[in-house]
Amino acid sequence: MANTYIRYNSIIDTYGIGRYTGSEEGWPMELRTLHYFLTVAREQSISAAAESLHISQPALSTQLKGMEEELGKQLLIRGTKGSRKVVLTEEGMILRRRAEEILSLVQKAEEEITRSDETIVGDVVIGAGETDSVRLLAQVAKGLQKQYPDIHYHISSGNAEYVLEYLDKGLIDFGLLFREPDPKKYEWLTLPAGDVWGVLMRRDVPLAQKAAVRPEDLWELPLIISHQKGDDHRLAQWMGRELSELNVVATYNLVFNASLLVDEGLGYALCFDKLIHTEGTGLCFRPFSPVLEAPGYIVWKKYQIFTKAAGRFLQSVQERISDGAHGPSWA
Repeated sequence: MANTYIRYNSIIDTYGIGRYTGSEEGWPMELRTLHYFLTVAREQSISAAAESLHISQPALSTQLKGMEEELGKQLLIRGTKGSRKVVLTEEGMILRRRAEEILSLVQKAEEEITRSDETIVGDVVIGAGETDSVRLLAQVAKGLQKQYPDIHYHISSGNAEYVLEYLDKGLIDFGLLFREPDPKKYEWLTLPAGDVWGVLMRRDVPLAQKAAVRPEDLWELPLIISHQKGDDHRLAQWMGRELSELNVVATYNLVFNASLLVDEGLGYALCFDKLIHTEGTGLCFRPFSPVLEAPGYIVWKKYQIFTKAAGRFLQSVQERISDGAHGPSWA
C-alpha cells in the first residue's frame, strides 16, 4: 500500500493539485470529480453530462461549483436560457488537459497492478519525432507480436521538448531522441544507425543534378529548416555560417508539410533522409557532403519501474542492438 501512496503522491505533485496523505481529507478534489468535469467538457452541457453519468443535474452542478470554490477560479461559463452550451474558461482548459493526463495515469496504474503475473499484456508508449529509426522499434514490436499478441504499441509524435516533457510526466515509456540525453535524469541506448541529413528539392532544379550537396551550394538558396531546438546549431556548424546569414524562407515541425512547400517551389528543405517517399514524384533527396549524421537514442527515465510489457520490449531492443542490427538489414 505504501508504494501506491508514493505513486499517487507523485502524480498529484507533478500537476500541482495537492498531495495525498493517506485519507480522503488529503485530497483537495476527488478523481471522480475530475471525471465529472471532463464529461461536462466533452458534452458541453451539464444536463447531457448528468444524463451520461447517471446522476441528477443539481448533484452535478453542486460538484462543479464545489470544484470552482476549492480552486478559487471559474472553470465553466454556463449557457443562458437561449443557449445551454457550456464553454471552458482559460483555467478550465488548463484543468481539462491536466485532468486527462491524471486519469490516464491512474488507469494505467490500475491496469499494471491488476494484470496477471502469468501473461505479458499491456501498452508500450513511445514518443518520437520523424525518423526512419522508428523502423527498428517497429521490427522489434513485430518480433514480439507472435509470442505476446496482447502487447499494444502507441507512437506519440512530437519534437524533443515534447518527448522529454512526456517522459518526465510518466505519460510515455520511452523517447526516441537525436541529441544526447541528460545523464542525471535519463538512461538510454544508442541506436546502431543515425539519420542522415540532406536536402529535399524538386527534380527540375539544377542542384538535383548533383549526387550530394556541399555547404556553399546552399548559401544563396531559399531554405526551409526544422525549428526544433538543437538542429539550428548542428546545421550552422555544417554550413560554416550562422543561420541568420542564410536565406531561410520558412521553418517546419513536420517534414511532410515542408515537402509540400518544396513541391510548390518555395525553397529547399533541410531534413533527414527516408522520411519522404520521392520515387515517381517531382521531388528528390540529396545527402550532405561531407556527411552529417544525427545519432539516435532510445531514452527512459532513471529509476524507471517498467510494466512487464515495456520491460520485455526494452529487453528485445537491447538484444537487437547487441546483435549488431543496423540500417536496412534490421529486418
